[in-house]
Amino acid sequence: QVRLVESGGGLVQPGGSLRLSCAVSGSIASVNVMAWHRQAPGKHQRELVAQIISPGTTNYAESVKGRFIISRDNAKNTVSLQMNNLEVEDTAVYYCSARRTLYSAFSWGQGTQVTVSS
Repeated sequence: QVRLVESGGGLVQPGGSLRLSCAVSGSIASVNVMAWHRQAPGKHQRELVAQIISPGTTNYAESVKGRFIISRDNAKNTVSLQMNNLEVEDTAVYYCSARRTLYSAFSWGQGTQVTVSS
C-alpha cells in the first residue's frame, strides 16, 4: 500500500510552465509503474498523460509529447511532471498513480488542479 500526495498545480497563462510533484510513501520499493493522469472538466474518464516504468522507460500521450516530461527521483521518493508550453486544453485535475506492475491495481493521489487561461 502506498500513499500519494500531489502538489504544484495552479493557474498559468497559455505558453507558460508548471511543475507537478507527487510524494510517495509506504511500500515504495514495490512500485515499478508511476504515472500522471488528468480529468478534464465535463469528462468522466481520466486520460493517461505520462508514465514511467522502472528503471526509466517513459510513455506520453500524443497531445503532450515534446511539451511534458515525467521523471522519478528514487532518493526523494517523488515523481514529477514538468509541463511546458501549456495550452488551454491542458486544463484538468491531474492525478498521480502508482502500480506494482502494468497489470496491478492503481493507487491514486487526491489530485491537483491545473488551469490554463489568459
